[in-house]
Amino acid sequence: MLLSFIYVVVGLILLMGASDRFVESAVRLARTLGVSIVLIGALIVGLGTSLPELLVSAIASVDGQIDVAMANVTGSNVANVTLVLGAASLVAPIMSRTLILFREGVLMLFAVSSLAAVLWDGQVSRIEGLGLLFGMVVALVLLVRWAATDTDGIIELDEDSEAHSVPGELVIGFAALAITVFAARMLLNGALDLGERFGLGEAFLGVLLGIGTSLPELATTIAAVRRHESDLVIGNVLGSNLFNSFAVAGTAAVVGPGVLVDLARPSLVVMVGVIAIAGWFAWRDQKVTRPEGSVLLVIFLLFTILSY
Repeated sequence: MLLSFIYVVVGLILLMGASDRFVESAVRLARTLGVSIVLIGALIVGLGTSLPELLVSAIASVDGQIDVAMANVTGSNVANVTLVLGAASLVAPIMSRTLILFREGVLMLFAVSSLAAVLWDGQVSRIEGLGLLFGMVVALVLLVRWAATDTDGIIELDEDSEAHSVPGELVIGFAALAITVFAARMLLNGALDLGERFGLGEAFLGVLLGIGTSLPELATTIAAVRRHESDLVIGNVLGSNLFNSFAVAGTAAVVGPGVLVDLARPSLVVMVGVIAIAGWFAWRDQKVTRPEGSVLLVIFLLFTILSY
């Protein structure tokens, strides 16, 4: 029990420190390269924090557990929009820009809807997987092209700012990301073990597991909010869901196609629905407020409990 408690404490400390440094590297890269912070958030922060889902889903598919792989993707997509965005908005309202909602937001909705359409018939083929991977390539091209015209999202160097080494910040950033993922796993394992020792119910442990698998995204998002980088938050959520829907699900389908026995259709409806709800929140007031974030968190809790 003592070891599990140490895992929780050490994991939390590492998670907070590493995620903060990861976000700092992302902001420095955007400033030094003179590119949109949304692009950095989607490509580096969003895709980077989704690498655990890629590994888990690919391994599960190879082992013949395509249901687990796709449940991991759908659950992660829901958590990114409800848990991550909701928790971040409790720290501070998440500002949104109309242009981002029209372009990147619609692209994310299309990606998640495409995944739902592929999974709706209860099976997934290699051809469908290749189609999803092609969608990832198209999405990356669009993100880069849009970022080139997004002058409002560029953080320019001023007299008090210094340019940082791009290779150096990439190395530091990905090292911080690796520590973030490792710390999240340490924290999760410790929390689950303590929960079992104290006799907590399976539903509660399921909530812990759902939170744990999204800890990298959650930690980096809250770190970005603390630095008042709303575009980085939006980019993180957008990039994570794009990567999950196209790259992660596509890879899983290519390496291990099959019939989805346990994947429930209502979860697909929820996955698409929460994005529409969050998009409406962001569009209505050009920000996601604390009350709206609370609604998203309630949806996450209900989804997680009912899923288990």
